[in-house]
Amino acid sequence: MRKYRYLVDFDMGSMECEYRDVVIIGSGIAGVYTALEIPPEYKVAIFTKESLESSNSVLAQGGIAVSLGKEDSPKLHFKDTLYAGAGLCDEDSVWVLVNEAAQNIDNLCNMGVKFDKMDESRLALTREAAHSKRRIIHAGDTTGKVVLDQLISVVRTKDNVGIFERTYVLDLLVEEGSVKGVLVYDELTREYKTYLSNIVVCATGGFGQLYSNTTNPEVATGDGVSMAYRAGAQLMDLEFIQFHPTVLNHPDDRSFLISEAVRGEGGILKNINCEKFMLNYHELGELAPRDVVSRSIFKEMKKTGSHHVFLDITFKGREFLETRFPNIFKTLIQYGIDMSKDYIPVAPAEHYCMGGIKTDVFGRTGITGLYACGEATCNGIHGANRLASNSLLEGLVFGHKIGVETGHILGDESKRSVEFSIKYKTDRLRKELDSKEIKQELQDIMNGYAGIVRDGGELMLAKKRILEYREILADMRNETIDDFEIQNMVLLASLVIDSALEREESRGAHYRSDFKELDNENWKRHVILSKYDNSPESI
Repeated sequence: MRKYRYLVDFDMGSMECEYRDVVIIGSGIAGVYTALEIPPEYKVAIFTKESLESSNSVLAQGGIAVSLGKEDSPKLHFKDTLYAGAGLCDEDSVWVLVNEAAQNIDNLCNMGVKFDKMDESRLALTREAAHSKRRIIHAGDTTGKVVLDQLISVVRTKDNVGIFERTYVLDLLVEEGSVKGVLVYDELTREYKTYLSNIVVCATGGFGQLYSNTTNPEVATGDGVSMAYRAGAQLMDLEFIQFHPTVLNHPDDRSFLISEAVRGEGGILKNINCEKFMLNYHELGELAPRDVVSRSIFKEMKKTGSHHVFLDITFKGREFLETRFPNIFKTLIQYGIDMSKDYIPVAPAEHYCMGGIKTDVFGRTGITGLYACGEATCNGIHGANRLASNSLLEGLVFGHKIGVETGHILGDESKRSVEFSIKYKTDRLRKELDSKEIKQELQDIMNGYAGIVRDGGELMLAKKRILEYREILADMRNETIDDFEIQNMVLLASLVIDSALEREESRGAHYRSDFKELDNENWKRHVILSKYDNSPESI
């Protein structure tokens, strides 16, 4: 199988080329907040393949974890994060996360973000799965959208930040282990361009679109993770895919998230026979870690021959539910479900990728000048299973740290310009393939064989089928965004499967029916993938 460094052929000598001090790929909370944390004297470009408002962040309902209560502390937040992570968390990264949480939340409040409050001086707190205390701050049940909308309104006022919508970043330009910029495709003009920079921040989010059942938007195709891999960055922990336990299961919608905060406020899971079941699986019941709840629902569905279970919060008054969960309440009403009277039909769906581009606590990758933050990264915070509401917090804390880092680097005048030129020519030919059909087949394979419960035989079958698609696509000349995305998705799917095969144990969100027990003596701490190396390296 031929493996190409870049998705398309190009000649920088005949292309439009510009310079920016910092290039940010992605317009979710991680990307936009990073842009705001970069000193204003430096020119920043934000690239997003859709509109600035299109990202996974806007779908985040529950909130942001931060220890503010009198009975809470960063130490307890640290302990809960490690417990949920099933022995795989990097303690240094987690310690940074929990200790720098409050200052970044203060920063959001100073930028004008309006969180729900208990009174004039105290933010309202709720509880979610595996948290020992009420520490989730929120803005109704649309926290991600409220935060991102405000950040976008602020970033649009910044003269040093240029926003490039409907601009697809195809690849990183790298020379001798250092990033030099990005190659982009302007969807409106249908032209390729290059933007040079010594600092590139990848904040492209996860790759939930590898799965047919996902809460992620259409844009979540793993472009940043794939381009980083092609450029020589290491990827880590790709086998850990988190399935959210409670996603609406309705004929017209199987992707709408029913926030974990509903269970945090007392919601009870029941099977189709209206029987409670979570205490049969875990002592924390509905507030067990997400991987446990998802597998428990999966088993209960299989046991009862159903495609869903129920979430019951009818014992709460309508006034409370409409006030606490206004978006969920309104959306369910549109489907004929009154959550104050009716049980909500739910089932697990892919939600979050714990693995991604390997980084340190400063967001640095193995490529000089390439940084990453948010769901596209893996710095060891989430371990084998992300603790609820740590994701938005991660984007904030490490976006801030990257902003500080870039200020230090750009203080060196020699780092404020870059020269790079390349002509990349291959003999690829255009093939008439149906990218959408391949995407659907890929998603079905991943959902069926690399989902909540896996085993070696099915993973090997999935690998064979995915590699067949890689062979078909290998010599294809890519011309459209559908082409670019399917190349990234097929590459990533093969890497997820390789990582899942390498980890011969069940841990956190990675559950293998042929290796059901934790193996604390022979387990691999991390599965790391290097450029174009399909044999994972374990450390």
